[in-house]
Formats: sequence, C-alpha cells, structure tokens
Amino acid sequence: MAMTMAGEVQLPATREIVWSKLNDPDVLRVCIPGCEMLDRLSETEFQAVAVTKIGPVKARWKGKVKLTDLDPPNGYRISGEGEGGVAGFAKGGAAVALAERDGGTLLSYNVEAQIGGKLAQLGQRLVAGASKKMADEFFNKFAAAVAAPADGTVPPEGEASTP
Repeated sequence: MAMTMAGEVQLPATREIVWSKLNDPDVLRVCIPGCEMLDRLSETEFQAVAVTKIGPVKARWKGKVKLTDLDPPNGYRISGEGEGGVAGFAKGGAAVALAERDGGTLLSYNVEAQIGGKLAQLGQRLVAGASKKMADEFFNKFAAAVAAPADGTVPPEGEASTP
C-alpha cells in the first residue's frame, strides 16, 4: 500500500538549533514514539528499533535510515526501510525543509512510503490516521526539545519544561 503525508510545524528556535536537534540521536530517541534504540552509524546513517501498535497489529520494527541531499541548515532527504516481522515491512522517504518564519523555524515535510504485510491489510484510513497521530506526537516532543535549555536537556516524558 502506498501512503503519502505532508505537513508543517512552527518551531520556537533558529534553523541552526532545529538542524542540530534533527541530527542528534539522543534528541530523536526521546521524540520518536515507541523508540527503543536509535544509534548513529555514520554522519548520514542511523539504525533504529521502535515498537508501534496500529489497530490490532503491534510490531517491533528494526530499520535503517539514510540522510541525503544535505543542505545545512535548510533541509535534507531522509530514506529508509524497516522490518516488523509478521506485521510486515515499510520503506520510503521524506523531504524535510527548514525556513525562517515568525522569529522561529518552519519545518515542512513530505513523506512517501510503501507498507506491506498485515499492516497493509488494515486499510489506508486506519494506517493514515495512526501515522498522523505518531507524527503529531513526534513534533510535539520535538518542539519541546528545541525549546529546551541550551544545555541540551529534554524534559522527561509527561513533564513540561519550566518557563
């Protein structure tokens, strides 16, 4: 099943800070829903393990991600693929662009993905809805991370940073 998703989010930080955090595995690990492990293999490659539940299908995904078309601090292309055992597979990519806007940074993304296996049998609506929910959760956590103090600390899940 083919899937597309696009969106944008306004972040309360400069492009340089957003760029830095988008490339920091410690920040991403905290922000990615269900992420159990995220390791940097090289300057442009990561490997990850994440657990997701979409409808009745729960899976532990293992995958690799590669960054290409790097244009710091303006954006890049991210591509990857993952295996979720009997749940199936996912592969695809996203274009990520950063632009200065309203005293912060506007992050725009366009995702194209292919999924197969049990996950694809759930239907486009259920998978698209769950994907949107996970993207929203990621960006809420990521917005908190870019607004965090310069020492790089990220508030634990469920705790707001103090003003």
